[in-house]
Amino acid sequence: MSKLQEALTANKFVVTSEVGPPKGVAVERYLEEAAALKERVTAFNVTDLQSAVMRFGSMATCRLLLDRGMEPVLQMTCRDRNRLALQSDLLSAYGLGVENVLCLTGDHQKLGDHPQAKGEPQEAHLFKMEKKIDAGAQFFQTQAVYDTEKFKAFMKKGSHLKAPILAGIVILKSVGMARFMNANVAGINVPEELIEELKKDKEKTKSGRTGVEIAARIIKEIKDYCQGIHLMPLGWDDKVPAILDGAGL
Repeated sequence: MSKLQEALTANKFVVTSEVGPPKGVAVERYLEEAAALKERVTAFNVTDLQSAVMRFGSMATCRLLLDRGMEPVLQMTCRDRNRLALQSDLLSAYGLGVENVLCLTGDHQKLGDHPQAKGEPQEAHLFKMEKKIDAGAQFFQTQAVYDTEKFKAFMKKGSHLKAPILAGIVILKSVGMARFMNANVAGINVPEELIEELKKDKEKTKSGRTGVEIAARIIKEIKDYCQGIHLMPLGWDDKVPAILDGAGL
């Protein structure tokens, strides 16, 4: 049983983070950044060709993390593999000692060539989650959470689900980033009051302190409603300890 599964089974509050492999073979810096967090993070997701850009492989990165005493979560998308390749990669991951897998269905229709297509209500998402649990899913990680009241309402509706849910946390780096996500990233809603908070002190926001404070506050507000958080630093790995400190974790 993996450390992640042990922690979730024991109903511990879990913290996971993320490693995004580079476009090339210079992976050492990314491994060092992960190593700096290993005492505070249960496991590290390894993204799978994020943004549809050719990168160092997620499975190889998982093995390198294992070699350094860290627990990986292999992310797998269906975008670049047929069923044959997916099954082969899962067997290969097992052979390399990778015990955690996060399966991804792909981007929302808003990002495709039919942006007018309507998104699904919460009930439809819950139904899909139930089907995934029936198929063997043992945990979920969400998209970035900024609207804490909506997240709490969703968690109350999903209280019957028999799988732990880890809330996604992405550090807000700028007003532009918040506006971009609201306009282009389906499933994310940065409330206007958070955007105004980012506007107040440009130097504080530029240094990352505003984003750290917002992330820590969000975690405090939602941690009683979920079984963990999944941090996506997007290059600001050095800010993770301050977020965890601010959230009391």
